[in-house]
Amino acid sequence: MEIRPLSDHVVVKPITEEKTVAGIVLPDTAKDKLTRGEVLAVGSGRLLDNGTRAPLEVKVGDVVLFSSEAGQKVRIDDADYLLLREADILAVLQSASVLA
Repeated sequence: MEIRPLSDHVVVKPITEEKTVAGIVLPDTAKDKLTRGEVLAVGSGRLLDNGTRAPLEVKVGDVVLFSSEAGQKVRIDDADYLLLREADILAVLQSASVLA
């Protein structure tokens, strides 16, 4: 099944497993309040008063930071995703090394 977000919504696949430099996997209770995820799909943008759409700043493939309480959790085909508004996204990570 495919999911297409509407308006200024974004579909994010949470990146849940975090390791320390020594290779120790951190449990969810030891993690910070910010969560990382990969953007899988973006909506068409927020509708402005003049009838045009404001394009989203994030794009498919971006790794983003957001609050762990943000968005709606959805389960599709045995996989967990988050539906977020673009305003819930706090930052885009620029370096691929942050995933390691």
